[in-house]
Amino acid sequence: MAVLLVSHLTDTIYASQQQVADFNFDQQVADVFPDMIQRSVPGYQTILHTLGLLTERYSQANSNIYDLGCSLGAATLMMRRHNKQPGCTIISVDNSAAMLERAEQHINNYRGDTPVQLCCQDLQETEIINASMVVLNFTLQFIAPEQRLSALTNIANGMNDGGLLLLSEKIQHPDGVMNDVLIDLHHEFKRTNGYSELEISQKRTALENVMITESVDHHLQRLKEAGFSHAAVWYQSYNFCSMLAIK
Repeated sequence: MAVLLVSHLTDTIYASQQQVADFNFDQQVADVFPDMIQRSVPGYQTILHTLGLLTERYSQANSNIYDLGCSLGAATLMMRRHNKQPGCTIISVDNSAAMLERAEQHINNYRGDTPVQLCCQDLQETEIINASMVVLNFTLQFIAPEQRLSALTNIANGMNDGGLLLLSEKIQHPDGVMNDVLIDLHHEFKRTNGYSELEISQKRTALENVMITESVDHHLQRLKEAGFSHAAVWYQSYNFCSMLAIK
């Protein structure tokens, strides 16, 4: 059973010249999100596939599994498919009502033994309890940098011993030259997937004020400060990176 969320709508949000507003996970984005993320985020399917393997290894019986910033529910569906432990509940959180409405439709299309609770709220307001796994898949980057440590600390405090956090983020390389190389490679990835120079430029402008990227070292150090005993990068494609942290 595949969990790729197929969209019949192509992402053309930035295909025409416009006054670019800050990026927002509104109905327009929800409508094209599967196409957008497949054409914009290198390695996304690899991250989802590996999340399934990690769920089989780290989910604990009678525990909660959190998908924070669940968007349309791709990570939720992958974890529900691969969870083998009894008594688990997946709690999927997003602060966009439009995204959650579409997520509910996707989740209801697939049968699964693990119940899913959908919550429309900021992840900073989410109480983490009895968690064996938490996923932050390209979510933390949309939270103000000064709030990120407290958000991760809240997560760590609610996790069981041996619990796993998967944190995926777009990153910034501390070496300016190398950072430019990674950005150029990412833009070429988007061109190969059919985005025009105008679309690439306008999307970058839209994200400039709402998505603040940081270095891998910064992320790993903060994970330790938040209370995780172990943290490491397991995957990187261009300037997109996924990390694991164990409580």
